[in-house]
Amino acid sequence: MKASISGFTFIRNGVELGFPFEASIRSLLPLVDEFVVAVGQGSDDTLARVRAIDDPKIRIIETRWNERMADRGFVYAQQKMIAQYSCTGDWAFYLEGDEVVHEDELAAIRASVDRHHGNPLVEALVFDYHHFYGAPQWVSISPGWYRRECRLIRNTIRSYAPDGQYWLVTSEHKKGRNPRAALANAHIFHYGWIRRNEDMQKKLDQVSKYWATSAAQIHYSKFDARALAPFTGTHPQAVQHWLATGAEQELHIDPSYRPTPKENKYHFMRRLETLTGLDFSRKHFKLVA
Repeated sequence: MKASISGFTFIRNGVELGFPFEASIRSLLPLVDEFVVAVGQGSDDTLARVRAIDDPKIRIIETRWNERMADRGFVYAQQKMIAQYSCTGDWAFYLEGDEVVHEDELAAIRASVDRHHGNPLVEALVFDYHHFYGAPQWVSISPGWYRRECRLIRNTIRSYAPDGQYWLVTSEHKKGRNPRAALANAHIFHYGWIRRNEDMQKKLDQVSKYWATSAAQIHYSKFDARALAPFTGTHPQAVQHWLATGAEQELHIDPSYRPTPKENKYHFMRRLETLTGLDFSRKHFKLVA
């Protein structure tokens, strides 16, 4: 029998914070059998916009965030798992509100699920990432940005999220480990760092309180140009409207900007990668197939 796939996400104040969440949901709908959206009680019309997508696959769960949870972003893990625990498919596909899949790669994702569904050793599928920065024409190539991440996981194993980004699997009592994974042979298009600069600042201001830190001041122009490369592909159809209306259109790096010690470290690591063929970016999975 063909494996079923549930899509899921969580979102709150997506309009106010400049998330392309409608494009994100729409991009995945053709692939999944259901799409669970945990919509947090907020101050804008995010809930109405999710409802307006008006697709029978969408199931909305209205939630209230714990505003006192300021421990390493765990409130995001809570909301992620509220949505995942409501999924009924064999596999669960998680997309964050600023992540989009390309229509040209849906068939490849489906083929990867079918290829690995019968192999219990494969617990998750790993996607390559396009991290856009500053404008739709630029992507990060720095090892400081994760290049691959799990976004599809078997919904029949014990998994949980320590934060919003990744999963741990508990195959042994009380002991979590990275999922055993295979490549999905597809990309996640990550647009969070090209939303309008003022929207990004609002988002950072919100995020900081859930990590018990002070919010950084973001200026896209103050960035290490050595960590960027031109994007030569095409953007998904679902996100075209948002790119025209919700994203920065051009990036102009400040010529007087001096890279930070951390940026210099990542640049050195990137040079080592070029020489050795190794990948020093962070990984939350173990490739087994």
